[in-house]
Amino acid sequence: MTSLALVLSMMLLGTQQAGPCDTVRSLSLPNATITSVTLVPAGPYERGPALPEHCRVAAVLTPTSDSHIEMELWLPTKNWNGKFLAVGNGSWAGSIGLPAVAEGLSEGYAAASTDTGHKGDTAEFAIGHPEKLTDFAYRSIHEMTVKSKDIIQRYYNRAPAKSYFNGCSTGGWQGMAEAQRYPADFDAMILGAPVYRRIHLHAQELQNVVEVTRDQNRYVPPDKVQMVAKAVTASCDANDGVVDGLISNPQVCRFEPKSLACGAGAGANCLTPGQVTSLERIYGTTFTKSGQAVYPGHARGFELGWRMPEPGAGPRPTPPMSFAHLGHQDAKWDWKTFDLDKDLALSVENGGAIEATNPDLSAFKARGGKIIMYHGWNDPGPSPLDTIQYHDSVVSRMGPNQDWMRLFMMPGMGHCGGGAGPDKANFLGALERWVESGVAPDRITAAKVTNGEIRMTRPICPYPQVAKWKGVGSTNDAENFVCAAQ
Repeated sequence: MTSLALVLSMMLLGTQQAGPCDTVRSLSLPNATITSVTLVPAGPYERGPALPEHCRVAAVLTPTSDSHIEMELWLPTKNWNGKFLAVGNGSWAGSIGLPAVAEGLSEGYAAASTDTGHKGDTAEFAIGHPEKLTDFAYRSIHEMTVKSKDIIQRYYNRAPAKSYFNGCSTGGWQGMAEAQRYPADFDAMILGAPVYRRIHLHAQELQNVVEVTRDQNRYVPPDKVQMVAKAVTASCDANDGVVDGLISNPQVCRFEPKSLACGAGAGANCLTPGQVTSLERIYGTTFTKSGQAVYPGHARGFELGWRMPEPGAGPRPTPPMSFAHLGHQDAKWDWKTFDLDKDLALSVENGGAIEATNPDLSAFKARGGKIIMYHGWNDPGPSPLDTIQYHDSVVSRMGPNQDWMRLFMMPGMGHCGGGAGPDKANFLGALERWVESGVAPDRITAAKVTNGEIRMTRPICPYPQVAKWKGVGSTNDAENFVCAAQ
């Protein structure tokens, strides 16, 4: 081989060896370590969508000496849509939301998620580690966003044209914390069923469990829960002009538990005095001894998702963590000793950073930010009434918000999905049209899908509007409904 041929061969070999992810492998970022970079060929992802070829980047972020925030950023090697999508977590997080990242990637986004700085769906990480609590509360999403944008800039040689956030439950709260604390991080957000007052929500749930545990006469068995659910639906279903098993606006539902009260003695088709009390408590606001509101009750229609504990079973694992791990800093704390006033105050004092209640979003709005919020009326977890309360607090603080923030209530939907009502909606598409084309979402079509087939569609409307049937056409077709005042 001649010397020229040898040189050309070496040049060709070098070209062949250079991969589309190589520029990421060599990156050096402050307070961050890239732990792996993998070129993933195009193909299916588990049970999710088919994915394009992409660079799968894993990194560990260390904004403090006690931080260990793991994140992943997936970068399309071809046909990038020019945008960044961050996705949120659920419950206490502790893992990276890869299915949501994959969904974002399938839409052409460079998409990222984080474990928020700890492993496992518990709050034990907070015991003796205030910096890790801060990472969970708000710093992890911000750090992930900053580092993702830096990597994107260097990989594509340009910054993302738009940056979006999409999350439900814990993810909804994470987005709220971002808008309140770091308004420049995102151009627009989708915030579903936000657990933005986690400690207060857990205080309400644990208080109800303690009351039933201490007085078994308060227990409502599953058959009576079914009876109540049917009675509520029968009482309020027709308010919107359509009898379809869905309560479009529970705020105007006037069902009262005492309407099912037993006469003398007890019966299978009525409620005892203790059971009536349990229903009244679960629908009503929880208060401290001094009369301070802790957390609003559930909307009528949620009953089939009611987290009523079986006798002797105790609470779900999640609520006591707000008081054991955050408040008392003691994993062995006994939930049976729960005192609403004292334990709520202690947990807010030691862990209140995880709540995102500030209604002043003026900085986010001023830079052109847009927010779509949504919540299922039948949510058994964070109350939809609490999301409405935050929405109203923003309006009270900042004035009418329809030009930049809209709330959509979803009849019959449970927590981030499920339930009897339509629970599939393209919120991201609606947000893109609002931000990129100036088309505000006056209604969004939601679908109920069963066994892969669309069973019904229904518009969801900007709060406080509700969907009303035109009086003609199928009630399973969204086109036969209009958004109007109740």
